[in-house]
Amino acid sequence: MNQDELAGHIDHTVLGPETTKADVRQVIEEAEAWGMNVCIPPCYVAEARDLAEAETTIATVIGFPHGQHDPAIKREEAVRAVEAGADELDVVLNVGRLQAGETQAVTAELAAIVEAVAVPVKVIVEAPLLSEAEKHAAGEAAVAADVDFLKTATGFADGGATVEDVELLAEYRPVKASGGIGSYEAAMAMLEAGAERIGASSGVEILSGAPE
Repeated sequence: MNQDELAGHIDHTVLGPETTKADVRQVIEEAEAWGMNVCIPPCYVAEARDLAEAETTIATVIGFPHGQHDPAIKREEAVRAVEAGADELDVVLNVGRLQAGETQAVTAELAAIVEAVAVPVKVIVEAPLLSEAEKHAAGEAAVAADVDFLKTATGFADGGATVEDVELLAEYRPVKASGGIGSYEAAMAMLEAGAERIGASSGVEILSGAPE
C-alpha cells in the first residue's frame, strides 16, 4: 500500500493531557499535507473545525480516557462534540461494568449515544485490559448497540494494539487499531489483520515509511 492509499486509513492523533491549540493546529496541518484524518480532544473541536479544510475528517473522543463518566454525561458530550463540528466519535467503553458482567448497562449506554448522533461511532474497548471472553462481550455489546467501529485502545493503559486483538474484534465490527503503532510495518500488520483504520500520533512517520 503506497502513501496515498494508506493516508486515508490513518487518524493522525494528539490526545495527551498537555495538548494545546498549537498542537492541534500542527496535527491538522500535517494531516492535510499528507491526506490523513485527525483525532483531537473534544475541547478543541470547534476551533479545529475553523482551522481545518471542510473535507478534513475530524474525530474526537468521548468519556476519555477511562469511560467512567455518567452515561447521560457521555451522551451529552457526544451531542455537543457533533454540534461543534466533529465528524466521528471515539467513545470509551466502561471497562469496569463490562468486567462485572453488566453488559446490558454497557450496551444501553452505547446505544443511547448512537441514537443521539448522526455520525460514525467507534467504541474504544481498551483490549489490553480485557480477557478473551471480555473482548467477545465487548464485540457483542457493540453489535447490539449498532456502533460503527471497534477501537482497540486509548493508548493510555498498559499495552496497545495487537494483531490478535484486531483479528478477534474484526469478527464483530470494522476495527480501528490504536495504541503503540509507530511505523509503516506496524500499521500494515494491523491492516492485514483486518483493521480498516489506524489511530496514531506518528502518522507522518508511518507514511514516511510507505512506498510512494
